[in-house]
Order: sequence, then C-alpha cells, then structure tokens
Amino acid sequence: MPQTSAAIPTYVLPGPKGKAVVERETARLTTGTKTAPVVVKSAKGLLVEDVDGNVFLDFTNGMVAATGHAHPKVATAIAEQAERWLFINSPDFYSPLQAEVAERLAKLVPGIAGKKVFLCNSGTEANEAALKATRWNKPTRKRLIGFLGAFHGRTMGANALTASKIAQRARFTSNIPDVHHVPYATCYRCPYKMSYPSCDIWCARILEEVYFKQLIPPDEVSAIFVEPIQGEGGYIVPPPEFIHIIRDIAERHGIAYVDDEVQAGIGKTGKMLAIEHFGVSGNCTSVGKAVGSGVAVAAQILDADLDFGQSGAHSNTFGGNGIGLAAVKATLDVMEEEKLVERARELGEYFIAKLRELAERHPAIGDVRGKGLMLAIDFVTDRASRNHNTELRDRVLGRCFVHGLMLLPAGFSAIRFTPALVVDREQIDHAVAVLDRSIREA
Repeated sequence: MPQTSAAIPTYVLPGPKGKAVVERETARLTTGTKTAPVVVKSAKGLLVEDVDGNVFLDFTNGMVAATGHAHPKVATAIAEQAERWLFINSPDFYSPLQAEVAERLAKLVPGIAGKKVFLCNSGTEANEAALKATRWNKPTRKRLIGFLGAFHGRTMGANALTASKIAQRARFTSNIPDVHHVPYATCYRCPYKMSYPSCDIWCARILEEVYFKQLIPPDEVSAIFVEPIQGEGGYIVPPPEFIHIIRDIAERHGIAYVDDEVQAGIGKTGKMLAIEHFGVSGNCTSVGKAVGSGVAVAAQILDADLDFGQSGAHSNTFGGNGIGLAAVKATLDVMEEEKLVERARELGEYFIAKLRELAERHPAIGDVRGKGLMLAIDFVTDRASRNHNTELRDRVLGRCFVHGLMLLPAGFSAIRFTPALVVDREQIDHAVAVLDRSIREA
C-alpha cells in the first residue's frame, strides 16, 4: 500500500448495493452506534471488502480481533470444533477444552494468588461477574467506585459504573445504588487544572484524603473498577503513580481492585495485559473482545478467595461453549507462535512516531497518546486552550472512510487506532497517508 496520494482511493458511500442494505437494516435494527455506511461482504487480515467491491484498510478490528479478520488458524480451529460439539451446557458439565482454556486464562493474570475463571459472552458480563463476586464475598459492603470517563458495559449493573458519555446513562435511572465516580488521571485535560508531576497525583490521593473522609465510608466499598488505559473515554494513559496509589489504597482498605482489560488487554499495548505496564495486578481481571478473535467470548479471572463457592450463586448458559473455547485456545496459540505482543510493542513505537510527525504538520492535533497498538490522536480548537474539536474529528473520520480507512472515534474529540496485531509497516504508512489527506480535506 504505497503512500502516494494517487494510490489513495475515493469511494462513494454507501454504494448502490450497500445503500439497499443500509435501508433494510435501518428499518429493522434498533438504534446502535453506527459510524459509517460500510456494508461488509468479506474480511481477511486487515482488509475489508464491501458489497460494492470497495476495499478498506481496517484499523478498528484489533480491538475485537487481535489476530485480524479470519486468521486461518483461528478459523480452522472454530470449524473443527463445530464438527465435534457446539454446546454441552458447559457450566453444568465438563470438557478437556474448557479445563485447558481456564488454565491458560488464569496464567495470563499477574499476581501470586490462585485464580478462578468465569467464562462468559462479553466484557460487560465479565464486569457484572466481578460486581457480583465482590459483593457476594463482602456482604456488608455494597458501595462501588468507578472513574469519570470509564466504560464498563451497558447492562444495568455495568452501566452504573460506566461514565463516558451522557447518552450511555440518560433515562436509565435508577441504576444500582451507591456507585461513586471520581475523576480519572486525565493529565492532558486535568480536571483539577494541575500539571504532572507537580500535582503529586492528587487525582489518586483525593480518594483517601477527601472522599473517604467526607463521602464514602471505605469499609462499605466492595470494589473499585479501573481501566488501566481508558478506552471509550479517549484512550487515556494515566501516569504510573496513579495506578500504584489506587491499587495501594484498595489493598489497605480491603477493597477488591477490578482491572477492566476488556478493551486494553490481549496484547494491544505491547503487554498481554495493560496493567503489566504498571507492575501491579488486580483481584478481578475482566477480559473480552480480542480474546476470541471476533467470537463472542469473555472471562472474569479472579482471586480464588473471591469464588462464589455455592452452586447457583452465579452462572450462565453459553459461557464455555465449544466455539468460544476453540476461538480462545487458537487465539492464544497464534499470539504465542507469531509473537504478536512483541510485534505490538515494536510496531506501536513506529506508529506513534508517525502520528507525532503528523501532529507537527497539523496544529489541530493537540495530543498523541497510547501504548503499543492502542493509540489515539485528539483534535483541539487550539493547542493553548485544548478545547475539544468534535466537529473536526467527525469530518476527518468521514473523509477517512471515503478514502478507504476504517477508524472509530473515542472520547469527545479523539480518533482511536486499534489495528490487528498482524499489521505491517506498509499498512501503517498507508493509514497515516490517508489520515494526512483527510485532515487537509476536513
């Protein structure tokens, strides 16, 4: 994929065939989060072909399919498993495949405590399991703590912890009660108008020095939910001290620390789990999305002493289904065999350097941030005020799609980049060239 502007395509979206499908879906599907009228016919690696023959470079699929679209080893494993068994009610019965997957997932999580695994269908369900497990094991503790900008899911329990955008919470009250939110370590736009590191990480210390003294009795808190890098909130990377302090506060007060890795985990940041960058571990670790390379599968990996210990206290139907298990096993195999975590670290350094060069040419880019292949650029009205420029961000996104590059927004004014970990330098160069042209046009 050369970088010359002549090689950058221009499409009319949707095309005539795509337009018909868009109309059919719009007529029957509930309103969701549609970003662009791309109507997919097939996908392989990082390339997506639509029903009108347009081919797109997909820099969104690594969020859900770390190994890329239809990785041959993952696809083969799924097909072979489908011939053996699809469903045996795995929460009620046993299988060697389920045992192996649980063992391998438990080994992913750093920490010395023994781990137990709850297999489920989505990251939201993994977070719900953490919510229930921590309350089950601390029956006198009912309060929960989350962070502004967080996204932990859309079911009523997880949605009570989500605080990324008002649309995710409007009209859904009342959620579960006694959920408290505090500002995240958003250094680029510090809510306290301080500067790092002279701030002494006040955004973390305020929890104990103010909230626990005046608002939230710490002995009533069952869990604190933390994204090591905020996803939906804008790909916000906190300073390492923030995670250390919050983890220390939780431990000293007997509060379970829930590490939500649903978006940041499974290799994207150059570590298998993003929390590894900070040298700590959680009592509960939520994984999803990328762990099954696009199959609906997720897991809650928790300290063994947080197990429910009573049959029926928590379960589900499709957790541990054959297709999901086969997808996880194959995904982890591919991650190891192709050294995709190391690849994300190496190519992430190359990619972020390219984005910083782009920012030098475009003053509208106020911030470039991220780790590994979990990156973002943030658009501003001007660099002095750092005010969000949502309108420009949206126009740039629209031009990127017209020129064959699939991207997603994040936060109020950021574009996120999450290519599959099998991306190469040529594809990164092409994506940056399309982005450059799209910013100029927008």
